[in-house]
Amino acid sequence: MLLIHCPYCRDDRSELEFRWAGEAHIARPEQISEISDEAFSEYFFMRDNTKGIAWERWRHIHGCGRFFNAIRDTVSDKFLLTYKAGLPRQPVPGTETAGVETVEGGAA
Repeated sequence: MLLIHCPYCRDDRSELEFRWAGEAHIARPEQISEISDEAFSEYFFMRDNTKGIAWERWRHIHGCGRFFNAIRDTVSDKFLLTYKAGLPRQPVPGTETAGVETVEGGAA
């Protein structure tokens, strides 16, 4: 069984309590009603299908119900870091550069 760390509940829970919610850190267009159909299609449908390290949104549906972000290796299915939604994209653990602050999170 895969365990996922919820940064809000602050503990590791079974993967059955969570749902994948897509790619993280997607910027919504400023004036979405004014963009072309092609631009909307690009924003709404086109996503990276990363093999390796990916930044993803997850939801703890059978727990606190909140969305959070995770850095996950899609090859090994290992969660490297989970962090609260709304925070900027975090560096991959072990690759931080000097002066970059990390957030409290856990690997599962």
